[in-house]
Amino acid sequence: MLSMINELLGMQPAAAEHAAKVDLMLELLHWFVVVLFIPWSAFFIYALVRFRKSRHPRADHVGVRGHGYKISEVAVCIVEAILLLGFAIPLWAQRVNQFPSEKESTIVRVIGEQFAWNVHYPGPDGVLGKADGKLVTKDNPLGLDKSDPRGEDDIIAINQLHVPVDRNVIVYLGSKDVIHSFKVLQMRACQDAIPGQSVPAWFKPIKTGDYEIVCAQLCGLGHYRMRGVLTVDTEEDYQKWMAEQAKAKAAAGGDSGYE
Repeated sequence: MLSMINELLGMQPAAAEHAAKVDLMLELLHWFVVVLFIPWSAFFIYALVRFRKSRHPRADHVGVRGHGYKISEVAVCIVEAILLLGFAIPLWAQRVNQFPSEKESTIVRVIGEQFAWNVHYPGPDGVLGKADGKLVTKDNPLGLDKSDPRGEDDIIAINQLHVPVDRNVIVYLGSKDVIHSFKVLQMRACQDAIPGQSVPAWFKPIKTGDYEIVCAQLCGLGHYRMRGVLTVDTEEDYQKWMAEQAKAKAAAGGDSGYE
């Protein structure tokens, strides 16, 4: 049922574990709007005809009489409260407050800039090296602290984010210039990247494949071309890709560089 609704609404196929809950909430919301739209539209047309000027040349300033409209308003408030308290707030709280353990997740740092996504992966030690905006230069676009030994094996790419399937992914988002917004429709993931902050977001991909990363916040004249690719690999392919990046870094004399 959800897949049919998604298709009718033009939504991208879901590829994250939590996507079904998001889609269910959207489906219920659309059905609620349909239920409201039909009778209210019918009443609107009825009111235009029934209370036309030629039949009622003098306005009635008393307004609607009876209790029917009050019952309908209460019913609308109840349904809205159910959608908000029963679906929206619990789902939001889970995404914000129930982050998975970093030890059991894939950790990555993504920094937006006009108009690209810089991706910072931890190396074999699984720990991201320190970074500081004051250290950003042309040769060090992410401001990596070269004195931090934990960052010596880190890997940097641009517009390319690889993660393994069936494992939680925690993305720490930031920006070098203006506010950007990291969005992957199939993962039902969208989070602002704000200058001077490290904003975490997480999702669990359940389908392998390539998915487009877009910027969902107007960030300048080149906003339309600020795109990246999220590649969800099998565990074997992910480890192979990481090994290739480490090998390329070693061949470049330890410089992370860009793909």
